Amino acid sequence: MAFDSSIDQGIAEVVFNKPPVNAFSSTEWAAIAQHLTDLGRNDSVRVIVIRAEGKGFCAGVDIKELAADSGKIVAVNKGNYDTFAAIHRNPKPVIVALHGFVLGGGIGISGAADIIVASHCARFGVPEVDRGAMGGGAHLQRMFPVQKVRYMYFTGEFIDAAEAYRLGAVEQVVELDQLRACAMDIAAKIAAKSSPMIQLAKEALTGIEDGNLEDKYRWEQGFTLQAYTEEDSQEARNAFVEKRDSSFSGS
Repeated sequence: MAFDSSIDQGIAEVVFNKPPVNAFSSTEWAAIAQHLTDLGRNDSVRVIVIRAEGKGFCAGVDIKELAADSGKIVAVNKGNYDTFAAIHRNPKPVIVALHGFVLGGGIGISGAADIIVASHCARFGVPEVDRGAMGGGAHLQRMFPVQKVRYMYFTGEFIDAAEAYRLGAVEQVVELDQLRACAMDIAAKIAAKSSPMIQLAKEALTGIEDGNLEDKYRWEQGFTLQAYTEEDSQEARNAFVEKRDSSFSGS
């Protein structure tokens, strides 16, 4: 199982636990999406916390799966889409607690969430271009200003938790050993309130957002499929798996 889950006093805690980097296959993304959807329908759940064990929060998709079979991109895309929608459209508030690397699908999860807390060691990045894919921009833009998103996307460079806090995406930055307690403390404050009122509040706040996040992400995914028709896309994935520099046709 790529994750563990428990419910206590109205707080559902989902913990990613797939060593070494919490990079998920198409079937694992589908399982995460379904579980989050189920938690949203569970009357005993008032708020959801997502965190991770290991070196970092989430490295996104399993590039090895895609390098071996590029046709898996359709299933991966669906798993990502369903997971992010299950968070953003979940009737219950979703808090994410981030540490280490937050990449690709980890960005999608974070950008779809309601509240973000992070440890000082958290680093945010979208290396999609270097992996021969697209996606994540819509969710990243829910966290950061548009020019910052484009800089991160085009360069592949990371920003740290302090910068993410400065830009307003992160509610609190704490030491790693305080991260879970920080997230659970916020969750407890929400769980103590009227669940029907909180659910109405989330639906109202989601409804007044600028544009439709899921539609924007679906638009991006079309470009991922187009990217996969390029030779450079396969070369990028092969180079990543083989741990070498890419050699692109136009280089």
